[in-house]
Amino acid sequence: MAQDQINISGGGDNGEGEPGDARNAGQVNVNTTGTDDLLDEIDALLDTNAEEFVRSYVQKGGQ
Repeated sequence: MAQDQINISGGGDNGEGEPGDARNAGQVNVNTTGTDDLLDEIDALLDTNAEEFVRSYVQKGGQ
């Protein structure tokens, strides 16, 4: 399974740079390549055999 990478840059004042310097304040970068690939694979499976896909997730006998 692919792992997503999340990079978060805070906007705290550490005494460096100019006051009000917001170049990286609150920016979030998320690598969703693996997630997009997985969703595309599920989409393709649902296009070909949606009923069997759903049936495989139906609870049977208290599982």
